[in-house]
Formats: sequence, structure tokens, C-alpha cells
Amino acid sequence: MKTNTISTKTNHPKHHNHRRPCTLRPSTVFLWASFVIIFFTALVEIQLLQTRPTSSPSSQPFLPPSWDLLNKLQNLKATFATATCSAADDKLRRAVTFLPLKDLRYTKSAQEGHTWFMSSLHDTHEQGEVAYQQFPSASSNGRLLCIKGRDVHDGAWNSYALAWPETLPYNATLMKGLTFISNNHYNYDNIWHGLSSLVPFVAWHIKNGCSVGPTRWVLFHWGELRARMGLWVKTLMEATFTGPLNIERFDFDGGDEAVCFEKAVVMRHNEGGMSRQRRMEVFDLIRCKAREHCNASSAATAAEGGGGGGIGMTLFMRTGARSFRNESAVVGIFEKECRKVKGCRLTVAHSNNLTVCEQVKLMSLTDILVSPHGAQLTNLFLMDRNSSVMEFYPEGWLKHAGVGQFIYHWMAEWSGMNYQGAWRDPDVNPCPYPGDNRRCMNIYKSGQIGYNETSFSVWARYVLNDAKQRKLDEGKGKSRDRSEYAGGCACS
Repeated sequence: MKTNTISTKTNHPKHHNHRRPCTLRPSTVFLWASFVIIFFTALVEIQLLQTRPTSSPSSQPFLPPSWDLLNKLQNLKATFATATCSAADDKLRRAVTFLPLKDLRYTKSAQEGHTWFMSSLHDTHEQGEVAYQQFPSASSNGRLLCIKGRDVHDGAWNSYALAWPETLPYNATLMKGLTFISNNHYNYDNIWHGLSSLVPFVAWHIKNGCSVGPTRWVLFHWGELRARMGLWVKTLMEATFTGPLNIERFDFDGGDEAVCFEKAVVMRHNEGGMSRQRRMEVFDLIRCKAREHCNASSAATAAEGGGGGGIGMTLFMRTGARSFRNESAVVGIFEKECRKVKGCRLTVAHSNNLTVCEQVKLMSLTDILVSPHGAQLTNLFLMDRNSSVMEFYPEGWLKHAGVGQFIYHWMAEWSGMNYQGAWRDPDVNPCPYPGDNRRCMNIYKSGQIGYNETSFSVWARYVLNDAKQRKLDEGKGKSRDRSEYAGGCACS
């Protein structure tokens, strides 16, 4: 699919049909030659000032020899300046050096600090903001980012370079507008990993006053080009930036020639470095835009009887890996506790049966989210601020899953939610492999989750009472930290 934002190519000199003003410094030889021409031109002009041509009866105008010499010198100057400019341009175009997008020297530390993606360039990192690269900018000395990046199997075969706007590589295509370029270490289909990769662009957008949205997105995974993102992530980004996403595939005619971007922003560290306040602003914006896009705000108001006070508890279930072994028993426990609290309404849903907007609407009605660990929990930030999250794990995760098991605890804090703890299945079957062997995680990763009626009941009772008190405080005006959008979303 061709993009309609591609400008005319910068071709080989034999195809040039225009000349641009030369602003480049000539070499020492050219400098001396210029001096000589200018010196003799000055002498001739002085001579002309001293020459007083007399009128002639002849029909042919009288031109002293010095006038003819001046014209020749001026033509020589113009020719020399053009030749100087063309020669310097040619050298600068040919001097553009492309380096691998994926630098194999940093394979063992690809996700740490100086990443392997565009490894020769450093990020701009301001206090509390995401680390990013912007082109052109002072750090790039005004140069544009150019990429040869069609390979989908090995990022080391894709490459990048910087070039001056006036001297792009031969046959390069200049893409107008703002381009968002992302590189991640996982994928854009999983809603957690996809959102983590794209949240930084929303933060940059807010930081810059939401003044301009992206014309296109370029997605890389380990330096390999990707042509799509998951529907859930794509829908939220379309809602946030108010329009369809143009994911660049570089499938226009041009072989392996370079593509240069009029303006580009590159993210390669997910949301690392962002302050909690900035994260909350980002999630507030995405939440608000998603609700507008899905017409969910009015649904929440209607469900609460137009005035609020009710408590929405949602059991967000999974099937297969990390599902409850006895789902009906778990539902029965929470249903029993919900009936004890006036205004509590229980909803049981499976994430794989809902459209994106159905998930957005469901979260807008949810005050307490009860769910196993898994990507579906990424929806938690779509609840109002100060809502509660209860998370469940299968056996073996605490010891073998690593820090990744805490991502929804972090996300709850980043988005202004109350993480009410986690329940871990205590019935652990011993791993047949010694120590912390990685193969143990393969055994536990897809396990199912048991239940404990007493533990679940006590926990549910505490969280319900906490939510009820928060509702009462909000009704009395003691707490107004929940997300409200009566004045419209930010960046509107």
C-alpha cells in the first residue's frame, strides 16, 4: 500500500532539473580560486568606473574591452560557484554512512541502557519524562533520520543514517510530516507489551502540547520491521490520536533505497524514566479518549442511576492457561459477598469474548476488578481512578516468574488505582529440576488456579467495604481523585 505522503525522490545528478543555492564551504583550493577571480573582477570594475564611454553615431553600442572582460569573469564566477556546490553536494550525499539498526555487540544487554537499536545515538532524557530521540534536533545537528528497514527476519540487515536535509542520499524518499518510530523486545499484538511500547509516544505528545499527531508509525521488533499491531492497542491509539493509524510497510517502489523523515521521534526503552505523575496523565488521556471513542461515559452514568453510589465488581475470567480450575465456585464466593453490600452489582466476563469497546465500557462500570494474572488485566487503567484490583496467580510463580509477575501491581500504581494485593495458589507441586532451573517456569507458566473459600471471602469483604467507604467519601466531597471528564479530555 503506497502512502500519499511521499515526496519526490532525490535522484542522481543526471536526473536533476533544478539547482538550489549553495551554502556549503568550499575546499582550500576552491577558496584560493575564488579569491583570484574576485580580485581580477574588482580590478576590472575599478577600471570601468574610470572609463567614460562617449556617444557614437553608430547604431551599435560602444562596449569597452573591460566590459566584455567583466561579463566573462562574472560568468566564470557563476559557473565556478555551481561546480563548487555540485561537487560538495555530491560528496556529502555519498558520505552518508548507514549502520545496522540491530548492533550485535549489545546482544547481552539489549534491554539495558545503551540498547542495540540505533546504538551510535544517545537519547534525550529530561527529568520525569520518557527517553526519546528526535530528528532533526540540536543533538542531531539539524540532520534528518534515514532508514533502510524492510527486513522482517533480521534487524542487523536493516540500517539507519543521518543526513542533511539539502543533501539526502541519492534516490532517497523524503516522507513528510511527523513519524513515530518504535522498537520493542516483545511484540505489538500482546496488549500489555504493545501498550508499553506505545505509551511513551502519548507522553511525548502531551509534553509537546498535543500540537501535532503522527502522520505514520514505523514499528520494529529487535530491529525487524513489523506491519501491524494488535486490534486492542491499535484501537486505543486511534482513539488517543483521533484518527486511523498509518503503519508504514515501505512497500512502495524503490528497492532497498533509503527513506528519510522530515520529522521523526524514536522510542526504544518503553516508558522507562517517566514520573508517576506523567504516567497518570498519559493513562488519564488514553482512558478519556477511549471512553469518548466507545461512547462509554454515558453508559457508566446510566448504570449508576444517574448519581453514582453503586459498586461494580467484575470477575474478568480467562480460559486455558491461568484460569480458575473451578470457576463456578469462585463466582459463587464473590457473588455471596457482593449480595451483602447494598448497591453492589457483580459482572462475570471473559476477555476473549468481548470487543475492544465492550471491554472499555465494562471497565467504565467497574470499581473492583477481580482477575487472574494475564494480559487482560491491562484493561485495569480504563477504570476510574481509585478503583481496586485483586490479582490471582497459579502455583510456582513467586519463585520462578521473575519481576515480570509484578507488572500489574506497577501499572495499578502508575494509573492511580488501588492494588489490593494478590493471592498465590499455595498448592505447589515440586519442580523435578534442581534449584532455579528455567524449565520449572515452563511447568508453572500455564497452570490453573485453585481457590480457598475462607481466604477469598475475607479478602472480598475487605475490598468491598473499602470501595464503599471511598464512594461515601466522594459523595461527601472528601475525595475527588477519580477521573471525571465533564470538561472534555485533555488534548481535545
